[in-house]
Amino acid sequence: MNFSRQDVEFNADGSQIRGWLYLPEGVTERLPFVAMAGGFSCVKEMHLPNYAEVFAGAGLAVLLFDFRNLGASDGLPRQELNPWQQAEDYRHAITYATTLPAIDARRIGIWGSSYSGGHCLMVAATDRRVKCVSVQVPTISGRQSGLRRVPMDKVGGLTLAFAEDRARRMKGDAPAMRPLIGEASENPLYPSGETRDYFLSATKNAPNWRNEVTLRSMEYARGYEPGIYVPYISPTPLQMIIGLTDAITCTDLQLEAYNHALEPKKLVLLSGGHFAPYVEEFERSSSAARDWFAGHLGTPVE
Repeated sequence: MNFSRQDVEFNADGSQIRGWLYLPEGVTERLPFVAMAGGFSCVKEMHLPNYAEVFAGAGLAVLLFDFRNLGASDGLPRQELNPWQQAEDYRHAITYATTLPAIDARRIGIWGSSYSGGHCLMVAATDRRVKCVSVQVPTISGRQSGLRRVPMDKVGGLTLAFAEDRARRMKGDAPAMRPLIGEASENPLYPSGETRDYFLSATKNAPNWRNEVTLRSMEYARGYEPGIYVPYISPTPLQMIIGLTDAITCTDLQLEAYNHALEPKKLVLLSGGHFAPYVEEFERSSSAARDWFAGHLGTPVE
């Protein structure tokens, strides 16, 4: 099915969120809808249009957007990733969609990956406008993932850095920043080669991406526990797409969360790690999500 893409923007607590709205062409009935956004620090150009195009090609309206403080969207401080605020941005995207004549407000889905996958778990459990959710390699526990990522002998120093940053910010100083990827001497958030390789590749066509986040983004992330919402998503249909060797959001944490989910639910297991769904396993991950949305939201007749 052919589709169009247009630039859109909508209000989120006083900040303008910007994104792309994909609409299937030649359809006269109201369309099922999917809101989607990227993972930790990711902007909409990073592999995400590939998913939006698969969904739109199946007859789903899609809103792909940048979170506040990132990419094309407004918001300060720049590069600050507040997970609770980002979850609210999903809610604002849903609200915006329900104002559009082309969208069927009774058929709303959300899709997220990695950090935004965690947001979708929380939103699906607490916003009953959502009728279907698909997440891939989602964040489950900021605390447990953080403790695996940061050696125990470094946790005290990191906690002190959080407190010092808050004190400086209270005085009016600029937020402390940390690179996401880089050399060990730069103290990046993600020193692994897997993560570095992904971001270097995915950002080639993403001029709005910046290789830094505020230090407070790390503090927020370590206190973020979207996995506790998983049992409360039912009766909204939940699909989880998980990489069998995910060392970022951790395969075992995701499987444990899935086991706590109630029906209806579906598990899709992919070979590979955290970034496999975007490239090596893209066809399988995108088609699984597409079919999940189509099966539970329906699609228009061409």
